[in-house]
Amino acid sequence: MKNNNLVLVTGGNGFLAMHIIKQLLTAGYPVRATLRSLNRQNQVKTTLANTDTPNLDQLSFVQADLTQDADWPAAMADVTYVMSVAAPVFVNGNQGSEAMAQVATEGTLRIIKAAEKAGVKRVVMTANFGAVGFSNHDSTRVTTEADWTDPDEPGLSLYERSKLVAEKAAWDFLKHSNSPLEFTTVNAGAMLGPSLDNHVSGSFGIVKNLLDGSLKMIPNIHVNVVDVRDVADIHVRAMTAPKASSQRFLAIEDGDALSMMDMVTIIRKSRPELAAKLPTRSLPDWVLKLGALFNNSAKEGRLMLSLSPRVSNQKAKQVLGWKPISSSETAILKAVDSLIAAGEIKA
Repeated sequence: MKNNNLVLVTGGNGFLAMHIIKQLLTAGYPVRATLRSLNRQNQVKTTLANTDTPNLDQLSFVQADLTQDADWPAAMADVTYVMSVAAPVFVNGNQGSEAMAQVATEGTLRIIKAAEKAGVKRVVMTANFGAVGFSNHDSTRVTTEADWTDPDEPGLSLYERSKLVAEKAAWDFLKHSNSPLEFTTVNAGAMLGPSLDNHVSGSFGIVKNLLDGSLKMIPNIHVNVVDVRDVADIHVRAMTAPKASSQRFLAIEDGDALSMMDMVTIIRKSRPELAAKLPTRSLPDWVLKLGALFNNSAKEGRLMLSLSPRVSNQKAKQVLGWKPISSSETAILKAVDSLIAAGEIKA
């Protein structure tokens, strides 16, 4: 079934973006993907072709950079919906918190203003769980989309903070601009699942660290996991659902957050050939708390220790009619398999 509403997907060669493109093409939408360099378009097409994606004749590419204004009028021409997936921020040791937040905010507002000017109907922005649940320290209270993380939360990573500040800026801009542009965010947990190629998300570090010897002991922290295919599905549903405008949606799998030890148990049980690579001892909480006095990574870990593991995905189910196609366990195992396929982990 063909659809005439052109969808722009930013950062078209990204881990999540390629899954979104695959689902949009399968649903019959014409897709225009932005790339920072058009040299990557054949790689994206080949990856999609190799994963049996239909309607590849409906996919086109345009060069655009989130740090530049000039590219976006052409990118937005004749577009009905925008999937703002790419982040203009990459974690490196040279950027301070404010600089990183400023770059993220400018990139986000650049997309929104260009979409508004082009007459786009709706922008769906990929946000993250770090903007929602990292200030809920009450283990009995369920985190929902109504929650916001405090930007000054001790232990909040530079990346999480930049995404939080950018999302807040987007909502504030639209609130005060009387814009007809519709806006929705999908706040994803730790995004795992299968990679369509060898490109993986930053969340894969959680799994990789368990298998490459980086972690000698397992901290008692919990993680809200989601399969990239479910995140893509929520994006596509949020794009057209009438009641999705002006809403945030948490993208996580069913069940409470998994502990790192739970992840180790899942991998050991289902991928026994990797068992010898997995750490076996728990890291006492007091060691992590002590380390937080001297080390930023430990400070981020200390924050994770204190978060409520209870998070609701009911809104996506009720408003969007979403049903998870995956589970936390499957997402973890597919991530493991992708890391092996990419040569990041030796089987």
